[in-house]
Amino acid sequence: MRAGLSFSILGLAMAAILTGPAGAATASRAPFGKLADGTPVEAVTLTNSKGMTVRIMTQGATIQELIVPDRNGNKDDVALGYDTAAEYLAKPQYFGASIGRYANRIAKGKFTLDGKTYTLATNDGPNHLHGGLKGFDKRMWKIDSVSSGATAQVVMSYVSADMEEGYPGELHASVTYALNDNNELHITYNATTNKPTVVNLTNHNFFNLAGLKAGKDVQDERLTLDATRFTPVDKTLIPTGKIAAVAGTPLDFRKPTAIGAHLRDGRFDQIQIGRGIDHNFIIDGAPGTMRHAARLEDPSSGRVLDLLVTSPALQVYSGNFLDATVTGKGGRTYRQTDALVMEPQVYPDAPNHPDFPSARLDPGKTYTNAFIYRFSIAK
Repeated sequence: MRAGLSFSILGLAMAAILTGPAGAATASRAPFGKLADGTPVEAVTLTNSKGMTVRIMTQGATIQELIVPDRNGNKDDVALGYDTAAEYLAKPQYFGASIGRYANRIAKGKFTLDGKTYTLATNDGPNHLHGGLKGFDKRMWKIDSVSSGATAQVVMSYVSADMEEGYPGELHASVTYALNDNNELHITYNATTNKPTVVNLTNHNFFNLAGLKAGKDVQDERLTLDATRFTPVDKTLIPTGKIAAVAGTPLDFRKPTAIGAHLRDGRFDQIQIGRGIDHNFIIDGAPGTMRHAARLEDPSSGRVLDLLVTSPALQVYSGNFLDATVTGKGGRTYRQTDALVMEPQVYPDAPNHPDFPSARLDPGKTYTNAFIYRFSIAK
């Protein structure tokens, strides 16, 4: 249900609560501090009757907090991030952010479309990453609607100007976050353009199902992926163009496996995985259809996350670049393997690989990337 109650920018200290029927999910809207330059930030909090809460801020259309009960009903935040909006720009790590125009990497910051070559920023070694120097994670999104009921939701939008960060076409992007009483968070990205362009939008949430209070990493959490194939990469994490089977590699998560067991696998060097997992998995089944892609289970808390996607692929990242230099929520220092990222997406560097699923978007067409975070408790 995209239609909802619309609000002007609030300057109030108290949240505006949108109430629905008894037992329904509710949405509240409130100020969430300011950026260093004084720009005000708002946040919408979605809450259901099962004790699950999601807070999304306008800065980067970012999941700032994700509260989920454990097997004993104890609630904790399972998303890495910061306590204040300003920190997301001061110490950028893409925590929980909406990523665009192109999530993941584009080789050497260049791609060709209809015979014209476009040059992008190279902000990840020799390559372009997550939309460039000021991608969608660093932009202020607009709240279009907020609503309560059987589902609590917020719709946010951002208009990216023609040639912003080097991408052609004025892109109108939107994201819908919708929480229901089944502990499902539905996320849908849509985009339209007035010129041919490339687009790959996703969310970059860092999951730790043990919760913030536990102070644990994710090495004991069990990962299952519905992926029999992946895209091998070179030393700069750009796909070689080949498609390979996960069988016989440390990327075989077809059965539930503790993440740490694979990180300690000596065969990592064979697939140039570096310090951990940072690979694109091709999800089984037909792209464009909603299907199961991954399951993450934490034995200590009993929390389980099932991820359903419409995208052709899923980038899985084990927090390899968290190097104990970043202090996040509650003063916790973030280190490698403190979280797992699972990004539904088009393949990295797809604009430079004609054999990959296309990232092209033409005028008159609508780009959509929809996925579901479904939380439950292990039986």
